[in-house]
Amino acid sequence: MITTTVISLAGLIVLVAAAASGYRKMCQRRVARALAITTPRGITESGYVRIGGIDQWIQIRGEDRANPVLLFLHGSGMTMTPFTPIYRDWEQHYTVVQWDRRGTGRTLRANPGGSDQLTHDLMAADGIEVAEYLREHLGTSKIVLLGHSQGSIVGILMAQRRPDLFHAYVGTGQVTDMARNEAENYPLAVQRAHAAGHRKATRELAKIGPGPYPAARTWLIKQRWSFSTDPELRAFGKQQTRMLLTAPDMTLRDIYRFNLAFTFFPQPLYDELMHWDSRQGGTRFAIPFFLLHGDTDPHTLTHLAAEYFAGIEAPVKDLALLPGSGHCAVLAQPGAFLAELRTRLDPITAAQACTRTSEHLSCRRSAQGRGPRRPSRDRTDRHRLGRGSQRPPERCHRVQGHPVRGHPRHLQPPRRREEHGRYLEL
Repeated sequence: MITTTVISLAGLIVLVAAAASGYRKMCQRRVARALAITTPRGITESGYVRIGGIDQWIQIRGEDRANPVLLFLHGSGMTMTPFTPIYRDWEQHYTVVQWDRRGTGRTLRANPGGSDQLTHDLMAADGIEVAEYLREHLGTSKIVLLGHSQGSIVGILMAQRRPDLFHAYVGTGQVTDMARNEAENYPLAVQRAHAAGHRKATRELAKIGPGPYPAARTWLIKQRWSFSTDPELRAFGKQQTRMLLTAPDMTLRDIYRFNLAFTFFPQPLYDELMHWDSRQGGTRFAIPFFLLHGDTDPHTLTHLAAEYFAGIEAPVKDLALLPGSGHCAVLAQPGAFLAELRTRLDPITAAQACTRTSEHLSCRRSAQGRGPRRPSRDRTDRHRLGRGSQRPPERCHRVQGHPVRGHPRHLQPPRRREEHGRYLEL
């Protein structure tokens, strides 16, 4: 009797698991169809590029190659590729590039070690190399730089060191003075826990007390309860779970790694972060500087971002406080964020020259909105097999369904399909 019951229960579990897996695959196919870019001048690529001596994952998507290129620098441990559907409207106006930095996403999958060597300087050096690669690969002269949270640290370092690469810098969830930020952040988290009647959060926050914390793992406990008592992040957390499960290129192991990334922060990088003050590197920028910040950000405090912005010297600068938004305004309110972004960037990207290096064409978009001259031949067509090219034969790779010649700095596929994932036919 017991044996029969156990067998029946096991069979039921298998049946439910199979049904859930089937439903998930159906949802993934539905999302893949919604993400399909079918415009004649569209681009959809993803793969590994050799950056900083290691393979790093880059995703490039947009409906028109002539659009400005926007490089998104994500927050700590948070690969943005699963959230591609959020930025589908952005792809009508920008070629959006998502880059998994060291220690994150598919770059972490290909390079599981070396996290103890991670510094903001190293990430900025990688980012500059990514920007140089994008200029060559996409045939553009300059790129828009968008940094969120930890990505805002990397972004201002990149913008200060190589302003020639960028149209403008845009920061959101801008990290400024971490010592002051942490001193004010803890009591706010305690207040939210009390107001929400969240007993466990109240207990855990009281247990660790206010910072500074010598160990990164203690700070992560504070961050966990600070985030879990934030209404904006709690609401987005439900959407995040759904998007992770239905992302076409995410395996269950990828989802596990995604969540695991938030439980680890290298101690050397943590020590550097706790001493970070954006003003130490200078407040003068050679390119336009914009902050689009949530007006009630409890994690990178809004008033500290406003103080930092007030001291910035730049050819053009502007601060927009997004109403009703917090630390993740760029995720929680992508439509409003895009509108603010275009208001500030469109005049700049329309007025500046763009150079298509791979086609040896130069074009200038006028401020009146006249687009660049269309190249005589599409870049994707140039890289297709069997076109009768007279160039020496090269090893070819397939990236998002398009054969791409084996230039050492082109997007490269994973070395082992089963280990590094697969490419989608989007």
